Amino acid sequence: MHNYTINHCGIILLSAGSSTRLGKPKQLLHYHGEGLLHHMVNVAVTTRAKPLVVVLGANADLLTAEIDEAKASIAINKNHKTGMASSIITGLKYLVEKNPLTDGVIIMMCDQPFVTDGLLNDLIFTQQQTGKPIVASSYGNTIGAPALFHKTIFNEFLLLQGDTGARKIIQQHLSDVATVPFEKGNIDIDTQEDYENLLKGTDKNE
Repeated sequence: MHNYTINHCGIILLSAGSSTRLGKPKQLLHYHGEGLLHHMVNVAVTTRAKPLVVVLGANADLLTAEIDEAKASIAINKNHKTGMASSIITGLKYLVEKNPLTDGVIIMMCDQPFVTDGLLNDLIFTQQQTGKPIVASSYGNTIGAPALFHKTIFNEFLLLQGDTGARKIIQQHLSDVATVPFEKGNIDIDTQEDYENLLKGTDKNE
């Protein structure tokens, strides 16, 4: 039986997309008074997982200014137009090369504004409690990102192509997955309408 203990868990924040459907960089949309990317970096750095690698691609020069490089390292994906798989591979290679002891990784997206440090810490805690190699967030009728993966899964990420991401790996290992509930996990920002709905929801709650 495998021992899936994780002692050094890093985070990869995927932020390389070109926001085609939105027509402007979603990473710069304001939420709670700060850009979305800036917000997600601040969430990630307050967790137990270290270090944080942000993967940039489209608009990289613009977005670098949003990141405090004392908090996060930046990996540039020159192949970001090929889809999400290349961004995961870029981030994972960078993380493991710079931090060879890495034996776990949380993969998170830039456009899930309701991710909290508590949720990310829950992924780590649940992995420790269950010993499963994968812990995913569960929302709606699906399970997906943010999700935590043990290093025994890393090689499978290196084989991904196109716009497939962590969800494909999760689906291939369903018997090895523990889950953490993420109530608003299905809310992400792809269109102007998504963003306006997010702001309306925020206004109601504030």
